[in-house]
Formats: sequence, structure tokens, C-alpha cells
Amino acid sequence: MANSPQARKRAKQNEKRRQHNAGLRSMVRTYIKKTNAAIASGEVDAAQAAYAAAVPVIDRMADKGIIHKNKAARHKSRLNAQVKALAAG
Repeated sequence: MANSPQARKRAKQNEKRRQHNAGLRSMVRTYIKKTNAAIASGEVDAAQAAYAAAVPVIDRMADKGIIHKNKAARHKSRLNAQVKALAAG
């Protein structure tokens, strides 16, 4: 346990940030799941709309460091490939 006042404050700040970041990570996962659900349903327009909504959220979280930039790129690439395959087929 933190003993000095400075260490106590840092512990409180870290916990607050951890909870905030967890909420942001959860939001990214939710957008990805919505896009995957739209792809699974087979509706091209819904899938494209869900993907278009997810991309700026994924980018924003990568810029903030909530998720790694390569992970963001990987998610966007895979989702885009699935949406394009759905539109083509």
C-alpha cells in the first residue's frame, strides 16, 4: 500500500485512469462487434455503415494510446476486407 501522500495520490490517479481507459477499450470492442454482427447478417449497407462508424473510433483510441496503432490497423484491415467481400459476393 502507498505510504507517502504523493504515492497515495498517484495510486488514486492510476486507478481513475485505468477505469477510464477500460471504458474506452470496451467502446472499441463494441463497435467492432457491431460491425461483425452486420457482416454476419449479410446486409451490405448495414455492414458498410457500421464499418464507417467504427473506423474513426478505432483511430481515435490508437491516437490516444488506448490500443496499439498496429492493432488498430489490423482491425480496420480485416473488417474492411470482410465488408468488401460481402459487397462483392
